Amino acid sequence: MKTCLFFLTLLCPFLMFSQKVFSVNYGSQAEVRVFVTDYESQADLKVFRVKYSSQASGNEGKWFFTEYESQAQKKIYFVDYESQADLKIYFAPYESQAGWRNKSKKHLMY
Repeated sequence: MKTCLFFLTLLCPFLMFSQKVFSVNYGSQAEVRVFVTDYESQADLKVFRVKYSSQASGNEGKWFFTEYESQAQKKIYFVDYESQADLKIYFAPYESQAGWRNKSKKHLMY
């Protein structure tokens, strides 16, 4: 039983793909460079900004922006040009619209 709990504790960080993000001031500080598109058809990921960190579980585009860098699982930087981006996102107006359009980019947010 203790062995099972031990392995479960080790695996939890890998099973919880939280979308708690922090927007950094410089591209060199970021893990992912993000460009915001005007249309959802141009995006790799449709993002819905949630109000509470508990709503930001899974890797399905529900993002919670943290106040402090240390609270985030991913540090992102918003770029000015699409060509500079690792990931293109569209801010969806409704939670039900959040999700991946280009699943080949999904690894960027793990």
